[in-house]
Amino acid sequence: MSPRPQIAHLRRPQILTAAAEVIRERGVNRTRISDVAERMDVSPPALLYYFESKQELLREAVIFAEECFYEEFADRLTSFESARERLLWLVDSYIAPDDYDAILWIELWPHALRGGELARTRDSLDRRWRRAIASIIREGQLSGEFGGGDPVELSLLVASLLDGLAIQVALEDREISSARAKQLCLEMLERELNCELIGAEERRRAA
Repeated sequence: MSPRPQIAHLRRPQILTAAAEVIRERGVNRTRISDVAERMDVSPPALLYYFESKQELLREAVIFAEECFYEEFADRLTSFESARERLLWLVDSYIAPDDYDAILWIELWPHALRGGELARTRDSLDRRWRRAIASIIREGQLSGEFGGGDPVELSLLVASLLDGLAIQVALEDREISSARAKQLCLEMLERELNCELIGAEERRRAA
């Protein structure tokens, strides 16, 4: 049996951060294990011990990015006083000029179409995201900030719209800037939740 590669001094977050960076820059198809190893300044066999394929590397990188997001998500939610503020931050954090995690998701989706572990990972992460959205909507309805219908059904609508808009922003669509995408999403939420999310000044600037 081959000896275990000596990268114990490297923590898992460091490896996955490097992997995510390379995948964001080059895409999965153009990323090699050796590229990530070079970014880490270690030998390719050292990483191959932990990641047998690019698909596995992508899966772990996306999961790691999601965990980092939800750590910040939990911290930030406690800093807001209202469901409205939480919902505004949620939309802003998903559709932002430097939202590179959206690129990881875009890389994941076509591979998830083929089934297997990546498909199960996609399903699990999507369900978690929808539950987070539904929780904020439900909180706002209970506090009287929001109207609207079933939070679970609304979370499906919101998550799908955010995904679609994030793709257009990542593709640098000339008609869908990050500011325009955010406005479109908030306008839809205002209609569905019967509330005001866009302030008067922001509405004037968007007009």
